[in-house]
Formats: sequence, structure tokens, C-alpha cells
Amino acid sequence: MEISEKLLCLFSTEVSAEEDRYVIEVPRQEVETGDIDPEEVYRVALISRGESTESETTTAQPQSAPSEPQPPVDVGETRYVEIEDIGKQGDGIARVERGYVIIVPGADVGERVKVEVTEVKSNFAVGEIIEETF
Repeated sequence: MEISEKLLCLFSTEVSAEEDRYVIEVPRQEVETGDIDPEEVYRVALISRGESTESETTTAQPQSAPSEPQPPVDVGETRYVEIEDIGKQGDGIARVERGYVIIVPGADVGERVKVEVTEVKSNFAVGEIIEETF
């Protein structure tokens, strides 16, 4: 699957029925961090949670029942993140899906940076800044 460079944020949500329409809730954090302005109109892309297509299946890793969730990032992947905290060694800490941590050396709290993931472990990843303040 190809993701557009124009992607502002990514989150999972439910669709709920409300009288004569359906509603998708946007997490408060997406508005508070400035990614989304409640007064603007956006295009919404929906990704199925159903069976994968044949092309996705051929590139997927072997099917096995993992005992724990797999990391939501891969080595070489780029992500736009906001630094939420500073770790014990002074590195920036960002969180992505399911609260998964990306450690970003040289970043400060509140910075929004584009990082390239350089190392992935089961409970955290390390990212190198490739673009300051987006």
C-alpha cells in the first residue's frame, strides 16, 4: 500500500450511527497538536481490516500467531512525530500507534520532526531526525 506524503495523521476509530448520518470521531490529540483544524474540510481514506489482497499477501511476512503485537514501524520507514517527553539519557520520546515509543536523539519536547526509523525492537524504535519542525 502506498501512503501519500500529504498524510496529516493516522488513527483507528469506529463509525457510529447518529440519526440520519454516520460519524467518525477524531482523537482530541490530533486537534490539540495542530494536525487537524475542526473548521476545515478533509478527505478521509478508509482502510479495510478484512482479508488482504493477493499483492499484499505476497509481500507479507509468514503467517504465524504472534504472542504479542508486532511493532507498528519498520526500519527505513519515515514518520512525522511530535516529541512528548525526554528519556533518562536526554533523548526525545515520541509515541505512535498503541503508545509504541520512538526514541529520537537530539530532539526536544514539543518539537514536531520527520524521522527515519533506524532500529526496531519489540517495545521501542530509534529514529533519526531527517527534517526539523514540519
